[in-house]
Amino acid sequence: MMKKNDQAVALVTGASSGIGEATALRLAKAGYKVFGTSRRGASASLGSFEMLPLDVTSDASVNAVVAEVIRREGRLDLLVNNAGFNVSVGGAEESSIQQARDIFDTNFFGMVRMSLAVVPHMRRQGSGRIINIGSVLGFMAMPYMALYAATKHAIEGYSESLDHELRTMGIRVSVIEPAFMKTAIDANARDADAKLDAYRDVRIAMDARLKEMLDVAEEPDVVADTVLKAASAASPKARYTAGTAAARLRLMHTLLPASLLDAGIRKQLRIA
Repeated sequence: MMKKNDQAVALVTGASSGIGEATALRLAKAGYKVFGTSRRGASASLGSFEMLPLDVTSDASVNAVVAEVIRREGRLDLLVNNAGFNVSVGGAEESSIQQARDIFDTNFFGMVRMSLAVVPHMRRQGSGRIINIGSVLGFMAMPYMALYAATKHAIEGYSESLDHELRTMGIRVSVIEPAFMKTAIDANARDADAKLDAYRDVRIAMDARLKEMLDVAEEPDVVADTVLKAASAASPKARYTAGTAAARLRLMHTLLPASLLDAGIRKQLRIA
């Protein structure tokens, strides 16, 4: 399709709050024509970008949103996959297979659906960027968040493989790896669907510890700035940490022996 204008066009999923909203605002300020999405298509902050309704678990919804952006603008230069949710802290055995399917359907397969929908358009353009919001939990495990960590590990593997496949077509794929950020993702987390008394004490302790960590966490603007950096880079990296805490954890993961890293994680989380 012919380009209707020369303004770069970005599509950001999960843009009604937190990292997604901050990213959409940052891209709009940088000169992108930005479309944000949420399940309800809520009003955009400050009117600087338009919100579209999207359910990333629905093939029809995903294809309709991408088709609408292409119809209006004739191009799509940047996709930021941010939509996702978390399961409240607890033992892995407290979540059913169905709950595992649900979180993967949004966090991982939602990202896959969006990528499959935009790649043909980017391939025809001969250019494009896909940026997936991962987590430090995509390269290091955290106890009592097994399903969320599993989805972020999956995002890392898929993204790196996809980047290898598409770079000769002018398309690059990167993952952004933040640590804890001041967002509502934990406040909006879904409870495990089969809570067990065996995990009651650790669940209470972990909830308290995570609240302490979130109180001193960085703002989502840190992630938004990193997304713009990756989107603007002439030779983008496969992975970008976002913020000082994430950079420190990546360094620890790279340099420390597994036994010391394991002990450090348990000490930080105050796990006996």
